Amino acid sequence: MDQHATPAADADAASRADADGDATRRAAAVDLPDGRDLDYSVRGPSDGFPVVLHHGTPGSRLFAALLADAAVEAGVRLITPDRPGYGRSSPPPDGWDWHGWREDLTAVLDAESIDRAGVCGFSGGGPFAIAAAESDRTTRLALLSTIVPPSDAGLAGPARVPYAIRLLFPLFGVFASVSGPDAVVGQYTDRSVSPAVARAVAADFHEALGSGDARDGVSLGDASAVERESRSFATESVDPGRLDRPVRAWHGTRDDNAPIAPVEEFVDDCGGTLTTTDADHLGTLLDHGADALRWLTAE
Repeated sequence: MDQHATPAADADAASRADADGDATRRAAAVDLPDGRDLDYSVRGPSDGFPVVLHHGTPGSRLFAALLADAAVEAGVRLITPDRPGYGRSSPPPDGWDWHGWREDLTAVLDAESIDRAGVCGFSGGGPFAIAAAESDRTTRLALLSTIVPPSDAGLAGPARVPYAIRLLFPLFGVFASVSGPDAVVGQYTDRSVSPAVARAVAADFHEALGSGDARDGVSLGDASAVERESRSFATESVDPGRLDRPVRAWHGTRDDNAPIAPVEEFVDDCGGTLTTTDADHLGTLLDHGADALRWLTAE
């Protein structure tokens, strides 16, 4: 097994949302024991406090662009993997779920010579962040607009219908490629966002579906990872009793993508802290992502 991080060429569309000449950005990949590749991005200072950021469903390493400036300001070395089946990472083996994610993430931490790291999860990345936080190599768990399984919210309902997501998402990808970034942003927030944020959100979406070059042509992409994760959100559950580290969540009272009630119950059961805010799904991330990074560094 090669646990040495190898550089990866990464002409990220999302990186164009950041200032030119940003020297805090790099991409890498690690070989997993079963032969799969796991790609990830690293943002922020190289000597910063390590935090692993878990993108949503769908999502990719490009999601890091939305918190890149906050990472620099907080002194955070932000590591954002493409989960298996997204972006440039290999699909997972049969039966793989968020519990298997801990082993994959261990390879990334070893490759980056990180002993312990904070973990942060947004939306569908929340269950994976929760699973990662069960490892003794994590320090704190931050959740933003998270899904807490079991849940039929969002894509979990359609995931119960065979091939529904695999058919619907590529069609939406075509629509989004033609309509532009605002079509993607509108799935997550009703607020007006800057062009830079809109480009970053759209780039993350297209990269997740394997259609990162959709701006130069229409690509159908691949929604199998979205289908797999969404189905697991509907049928599996998380156990707050397995967590023995600090937990804090931020969640919008106007979040139509992820219901707040399961988050309230989960945070209460694990003795954590929940901050509610008058915001929607993406709005909570934009308003409180920097707060989450600062909290993760405060050991």
